[in-house]
Amino acid sequence: MAFVVAEPCINCKYTDCVDVCPVDCFHQGANFLVIDPDECIDCGACEPECPTSAIFAEDDLPDKWAEYKELNARFAADWPVISAKSEPLPTAEEYKDVEGKRSKLIEKPG
Repeated sequence: MAFVVAEPCINCKYTDCVDVCPVDCFHQGANFLVIDPDECIDCGACEPECPTSAIFAEDDLPDKWAEYKELNARFAADWPVISAKSEPLPTAEEYKDVEGKRSKLIEKPG
């Protein structure tokens, strides 16, 4: 089982999770992070570090964000690995608690 990044990350892209990950399983898009399910070792270190509570164990992923399991796997295959903490997006604080951000997801590499 892997962890999954869901909708709350869109337009925020905090990287506190990346900083604590013992493997290189995070990949970055223009305004979103994903976890490569083949690289994730299911350690759970990333989940409590996320300021937007966007990271879930696969089995705990809310039904409303079920598509993010597939999105994480698909985008991880194309997006570059991110292995160090960086500044969040300038829109992070504005979008941190916004719901319904799926339409804002940019499907391009970061």
